[in-house]
Amino acid sequence: MILQNYQLDNKILKATEALKLLQSEKGIIEIDKDTLAIAIKLDNQQEGYVFHGHGKLLLDTIVETREGAIGEPVEKEINEPFLMLGETKDTEGRLGETNKENLTAMGYENEQAFMDKAKSVLEQFENKDRASHLHCCSNMHGSIFAFPNEAGKLDLLIARGSNLIYKALNKVFVSGKHRVVLKTPNETIVSSERKSIVIKNGHFMKCCH
Repeated sequence: MILQNYQLDNKILKATEALKLLQSEKGIIEIDKDTLAIAIKLDNQQEGYVFHGHGKLLLDTIVETREGAIGEPVEKEINEPFLMLGETKDTEGRLGETNKENLTAMGYENEQAFMDKAKSVLEQFENKDRASHLHCCSNMHGSIFAFPNEAGKLDLLIARGSNLIYKALNKVFVSGKHRVVLKTPNETIVSSERKSIVIKNGHFMKCCH
């Protein structure tokens, strides 16, 4: 997959109602009504959107072990432009025409200002080595999200069914059918149906069977 083929559409839309872009047992991503949207296309095929509005991100990044729960959930307000690639069929039918008031509400003087911002988000995403993630999502009916963080980089979320990968500034969380991994600056936890391993500050602490 060639990342340079991604292009933005020339039409700006808005959410005609509040939307759930992701809803699974591990996470929810919601955007409010009137959130701005511009389509991302690859060879004239729609692949996703850049959104800008208000919403929230909720992720269950707690690891359950036999000795108790470890970690904290992710609860974030979404107020900056972010990118979504993958399944968009449910979203397409709930986007309509926007107007100047919608643009002004998000701080844009005109449509070109939002297009320029959306382009910068897409370019930032493309400049990272994410081809394998995109290939995964496009062929396995998953979704990928990229959210700007306070360090000026991108937090990445990949969701496919019950499987989830979240890579943020100070946290990596991977949840699969048989194993969950949580990594923070101070600890790493690996938990499966049979046992859990906890490593803190580079030192093995315990193994729970």
